[in-house]
Amino acid sequence: MSSAANDAMDTGQGSRREVWRWVLLVARIGLAAVFIVAAYAKMRPQLDMPWSLGSVRTSLSMFAMQVDSYQMLPASLVSAVAHFLPIFELALGLWLLTGIGLRWSSLIATLTLGTFFVVMVRSYALHLGIACGCFGPGEQIGPKTLTRDGSLLLLALIVLAGAFLTRRGGGTSPVSGSEPAVPNMPSSRVVTQ
Repeated sequence: MSSAANDAMDTGQGSRREVWRWVLLVARIGLAAVFIVAAYAKMRPQLDMPWSLGSVRTSLSMFAMQVDSYQMLPASLVSAVAHFLPIFELALGLWLLTGIGLRWSSLIATLTLGTFFVVMVRSYALHLGIACGCFGPGEQIGPKTLTRDGSLLLLALIVLAGAFLTRRGGGTSPVSGSEPAVPNMPSSRVVTQ
């Protein structure tokens, strides 16, 4: 193969890597935004109350009623989960946003969204007719919420796959665009006489 053909192939592969890098970056930021917005929606003060520790506690107590409506947790755990989940979502969203440890953060995000999706499908199949609580009060579980959450799970899977495949393929890092820690180096042989 000629040198020009090799250069064209390298340029084609490089541009595909660059496109994939940008897709992964946008998907990662979108996934981070989902978790941050979900946390905000659960913690924001209800009924035009001003932001305060008390109003956030009230909002989390209201969210606890939505958690309880899933009928999956003992009463002793409902409040703890309702108070922990928004803080966890906020921390996970910020972690995804930084891009640090993307393999781990995207794995945790995928497992979290997968768990949420399974719980929602179960509740819909049992005809519980409850609000999902995903982005605050008022959203009833139905085909629309299942489609949305299924799409978010797909987005998380894309980020997870990208986090693992980009580094393995020796391309640039989807986080900062820098070269990987161990670049692909051509093998060299030492010739001894």
